[in-house]
Formats: sequence, C-alpha cells, structure tokens
Amino acid sequence: MGFNAWFQCINEQCRARYPLNSIIYRCKSCGSLLEVRHDMEALARSSAVTWMKLFEDRYKSTQWPYGSGVWGKKEWILPQVDNDNIVSLYEGGSNLFWAERFGKMIGVENLWLKLCGNSHSGSFKDLGMTVLVSQVKQMISEGAPIKAVACASTGDTSAALAVYCAAAGIQSIVLLPRGKISVAQLVQPIANGALVLSLDTDFDGCMRVVKEITKDETIYLANSMNSLRIEGQKTVGIEIVQQFDWEVPDVIIIPGGNLGNVSALGSGLLMMRDIGLITKLPRIVVAQAERANPLYRSYLKNFETFEPIQAQKTLASAIQIGDPVSIEKAIRTIKQFNGIVADATEEELADAAALGDTTGMFNCPHTGVALAVLIKLIKAGKIDKAEHVVVISTAHGLKFTDFKVRYHEGTLDFPCTYANKPIELPARVDAVQEALEHALQKRRKQNV
Repeated sequence: MGFNAWFQCINEQCRARYPLNSIIYRCKSCGSLLEVRHDMEALARSSAVTWMKLFEDRYKSTQWPYGSGVWGKKEWILPQVDNDNIVSLYEGGSNLFWAERFGKMIGVENLWLKLCGNSHSGSFKDLGMTVLVSQVKQMISEGAPIKAVACASTGDTSAALAVYCAAAGIQSIVLLPRGKISVAQLVQPIANGALVLSLDTDFDGCMRVVKEITKDETIYLANSMNSLRIEGQKTVGIEIVQQFDWEVPDVIIIPGGNLGNVSALGSGLLMMRDIGLITKLPRIVVAQAERANPLYRSYLKNFETFEPIQAQKTLASAIQIGDPVSIEKAIRTIKQFNGIVADATEEELADAAALGDTTGMFNCPHTGVALAVLIKLIKAGKIDKAEHVVVISTAHGLKFTDFKVRYHEGTLDFPCTYANKPIELPARVDAVQEALEHALQKRRKQNV
C-alpha cells in the first residue's frame, strides 16, 4: 500500500504544501514554520490492531532497518525514503526505568523515566537525526546540491548530527557557543569529523548565524525548525505507549529548551489517536530552567503574548535558550494536551537530579529540571499521587560529569543537599574501620 507525506505550513489560513525533498524550512507564502503531514486516510485503511502487530513484530528485530525504534514505524515517519538511503544506528528502543524508590520519596505511586539518553550519541536527538540525515542522503541521490549539513547546538544536537553524518559519509558543520557546553559534548562532534565552529555568543546567537549560512542551498539546516527532526522524535510518545502494552500514561513531563521535542511528543500521540491505537491523550508538562523560561512566562499570561528573553547561564545548558524556534508548535501542543508549564531553580534542579541518582538513576541536569518540576506539581496538588507519570530523560548523565563533580564537591553557588564527597583516609585498616562505623551509623539514622 502506498503512503505519502509532505511539508505543510502550520498557519491555518495558509496550509501551503511542499515536497519533502524541497530545501525549505519556512513557508514561502507566509513565513510560518512547516510540519510533516501524512496521508491519514491511507494509514487508516489498516486497522489499529494491524499497526500494533506490525510495530510489535519489528521492535528490536534484526530486519534492516525496522529493528530501529524509529524505522520500525517507517510508514508513519518517512514512507517515501528508499531503505538503501536510510542512515540508522538502531536508535530508539530505550528502556523505561521504573523509578519506584524515587516515586515513594516524593509521593507518586507509578513513576517511570524514559531513558532517551541510552542511545548512540547519548541523547534523544538521535531519533530526529536519523530521519533528517536519511532524507538528506535520499536528496543527494536524487541530485540535490547539498555538500554539508549544519546546526547550531548546545551540545546534543551537534553530537547527533556529527555521528549520523559520519555514518552517512556526509560533512557536518556545527556552531557551538564557546565555553557554554560540557567537554564531553564538545569532543563528540570533534571525534566524528565535524567542522566545529566555536562562537563567542550563546545558543540564540549561534542560531541566528546558522539560519543565515543555510540560505545557501548547498548547506542543509539540521535544527528543529526543520520538521524532519520532529518526525523521528515523535516516536518517543508512540514507543512509551507501546512499552506499556498500548496503555496511555496520565502525565508525561518533558524538559523544554528550543521546544521542538514538545510538538514532536504531541505529534506522535495525536497520530495514534487519529488512527485508533489509543482513545485518550496524556497531559503534557513542559519543564524549564528558571534562568531560561520564556515559555513559562508566556504560560502565566495564558499564552496571550510571547516575548523572547536573554537566557541566563544555567546548569541545564542544553535548554539555555531564550528565543525558542518551535514556540508556535509548542504552544499549540500544550493547548491540545491540557498542558502545564513550570520552571525550576538551579538549586531545585541540581538537588532533584542528585536525589534521583541515589535511587539508581544517573541524571543529566535537564532531567533534573523535569524531576524538580514533578516534585513541585505533586506538592501543589496538580499531579495526583495515583497518576501514571512518565518523565522524559533527554540525555545521558555521563555527558555532564563536571556538573555532578561540582555538586558532590559542594562547589556550586548553593547548598548541595545530597552531596556525597569521598572520604580521604590513610591506608590503614583501623582508619577505614572507624570511618565505616561512623558513616554507616549516620546513614542508618538518615534512613529511619
């Protein structure tokens, strides 16, 4: 059965369409963002049961490329791309972490973390980049003049772009804000052969530059204003429901920076509803760092206005964004999903990440933002303790070891409640025994 997808303007008064092999990022008619739309009538000719069985049969299989968590849903993602042009590292299929101990600590009975950082480059960005780079490879095979793919990044997007371009044999270009990303994030694109440009600005400054240089059609834009990225990232919501035996959680909490992931999450869930795989939608909660919270400020005004801000330095560096590209799509999604936007201070996000780590997690600071917001919403009665809650963990904690070291050394700008400093001792048995007795007694008292 033939399926079709295209770019479509999000402006309801415009709705202009463009082929997916067009080099285009905004509507030529009105300037609005684009989104990928699918022939839903064709998709709906197969029953919900048929789709569920197909997705289950493919899930984590060795059948190329369908074992990928993204490409196992190819008909819903990028149906026209040739399998020979798919660039996949078998992304997706990340595990759900049952946060039972942490849930009991904060007062929620059914809490799970979707560990999107358990991926090839260590973040959820792999899900979108496999789609974008595959489409670029398809376009090059059709004669498009693309010589390189470029992005502005706070770290994770650049890592994903570099690794997928390396696998495809396509040159990547990444623009990074100098001194504002972790060493681990910087070394990833360097190792994968990207042309790395470290600019003396913040992410928003990098974004302004990359939008200008990609007016040259030989350099293709890979940021989330390119809705091909959203198509891969929308599988997060689909996969969560699949992993819960096609049951929908009550609440999904997601960190928000450039906000493409918010509309991506909503897009996948809406497709499931429209094709009949689910009958209800979860509430979507967007969590922002207090120092980079333009969406939250707009939410407090019922989205009547939106004003970009100058984002301040935050431990959650990947969401240190004051002028998010995908703001229109995010606001639309929040309204569709009866959503909530909340923010967290630096101390709240750091403590939440560290407390989660004591229960077996290994959180990035952005996941810390989501966990801190969860704690606040439970205390405020906006999330009930009996609700089924999923937190999207966006990146692997190993990308942010400096953040963790500084927390446990107590060298951040606030008290670190759960700091766990190494105990330095002489190499004597009696000294070790004495330290053990004291430390274990202290921990027993804390756990009473």
